[in-house]
Amino acid sequence: MRGIGPEPRGYPHPVIPFEEARAYVLNRCPAPVAGVVDLHGALGLVLSEPVGAEEAVPPFDNTAMDGFAVRAADTTGAPVALSIVGTLAAGSVSDREVGVGEAMRIMTGAPMPPGADAVVMVERTSVTDDDTVVTVEIEVSVGNHVRGAGEDLRPGQEVFAAGTVLGPAHIGVLASVGCRSVAVYRRLRVGVLSTGDELVTGTPGPGQIRDSNRDALLALLEDSGVTGVDLGLVADDVQEIERAIVAGAADCDAVLTSGGVSMGDFDYVKAVLDRIGEMRWMQVAIRPAKPLAFGLVDGTPVFGLPGNPVSSMVSFELFARPALLSMFGYSHLDRPRVSAISDGGLDRRPDGKVHFARVAVAYMDGRYRVRLAGGQGSHQLSAMASAEGLAVIPDGDGVLDGGEVEVLLLR
Repeated sequence: MRGIGPEPRGYPHPVIPFEEARAYVLNRCPAPVAGVVDLHGALGLVLSEPVGAEEAVPPFDNTAMDGFAVRAADTTGAPVALSIVGTLAAGSVSDREVGVGEAMRIMTGAPMPPGADAVVMVERTSVTDDDTVVTVEIEVSVGNHVRGAGEDLRPGQEVFAAGTVLGPAHIGVLASVGCRSVAVYRRLRVGVLSTGDELVTGTPGPGQIRDSNRDALLALLEDSGVTGVDLGLVADDVQEIERAIVAGAADCDAVLTSGGVSMGDFDYVKAVLDRIGEMRWMQVAIRPAKPLAFGLVDGTPVFGLPGNPVSSMVSFELFARPALLSMFGYSHLDRPRVSAISDGGLDRRPDGKVHFARVAVAYMDGRYRVRLAGGQGSHQLSAMASAEGLAVIPDGDGVLDGGEVEVLLLR
């Protein structure tokens, strides 16, 4: 049963500036939720509490090189011959003290033996055939090739502050101080729903097209460090749409829909969201991605993105991605922005909107340079695939060849 069929509608809502729409969305998103996760699942998450070192890193003096542990004073006047008194591998310790005129063969990472205060790298030594005497070819100073205890981190030192985004190196450091679980803002689960009788996942029939938005949005979520939840493709049926949105809002931290927000759409999605949520339907002074809906369903943010493929992706980048990042603790919400030189110009006509042109980006001779990545229609997804950035073109006549333009880097 399709329920009450919607009617085509006009769009009485005034056009609003980009900054106003963005602020409206960000100000209504829930605060991040903290939790404790295993270190193996913390990559890309944000620390909700600072982490301190409970022990020194490294925990003991050790060698940074394969070679011979010596007393630095014994190398004065090198070359000098020293008696070899043992071998020390990483993971083992020696009770044997290195005395005057002695040396101990040592492998990278092994603890320094008692009495030794420097290491001579193996390449600057030679050993007798019977392996009893080493000739040291150079003088070395105290501490040569020795990594001191606590040189990296001292006990009680703050390792990372709250708000740190954990990358691979951060994970390694945390492991080095024995931190096997961390307090972080938990990773979001975001549902993606497609609606429309014209959409199919298999072979299209007459008047039908393949659903690409759902896969693209799920990929954008993954690229943003968010867990995407596929809520499926739902026909134009108000009861089925309501069931899918309510289930998604209950199971996820946010829900993305695409389509049903533009002027003249048969807005089954709008009919449902207006009844079950607190929504605002906006017209934003940008191109593409002018229509945008945002609101809450049972406290869960719902983003109504445009149905055209490029518009859907651009709207995600400008509104949904920053909002979702804020919901799991990020302080830097935007893609990097750079100033670039336009190769070939970026034409447009005055229309009261900021245009976001899909551009290819190159870095040459210390400057970013951009050119159009292809067709700029909101349906031309192949140009979006070729784009490394969005050129931000203010209202007016565009950017001349060789002119400066601000660019939002996508990758």
